[in-house]
Amino acid sequence: MTTAIAEILEGFEFLEDWEDRYRYVIELGRELEPLNDDERIEENRVHGCVSQVWLSKVIQNNTEKGPILFYKGDSDAHIVRGLVAIVLAQYSGVPAKEILETDIESIFSKIGLKEHLTPQRSNGLSSMVQRIKNDASAALS
Repeated sequence: MTTAIAEILEGFEFLEDWEDRYRYVIELGRELEPLNDDERIEENRVHGCVSQVWLSKVIQNNTEKGPILFYKGDSDAHIVRGLVAIVLAQYSGVPAKEILETDIESIFSKIGLKEHLTPQRSNGLSSMVQRIKNDASAALS
């Protein structure tokens, strides 16, 4: 994914209306690299999401930074796919240690995301983040 989290945050700053922000989230989801069918497996499915969500990871070991986690993701729901894009913009290609230190909740608060999601989508978003943090912990152990 080429859109960095800073660019996404900047995009949200220019959009005041939540209808426009939802369209922006959907557009971010359209930019995701599609998952292959062999990546849409139970092992990659994120539990706790009402929609179907998959996160496929590759871990590369770096002698200086430790394990670095790279993700691809997808969902069967447009807005959720956009949420996947936001999460991956923050976490994909990042060292495991940095993933564990990142407070993505502050990013969500900054753009007002949690206040404008249904409780089910908010829970799904938390499940995605927790899955990535669990992967980072496992990569470090």
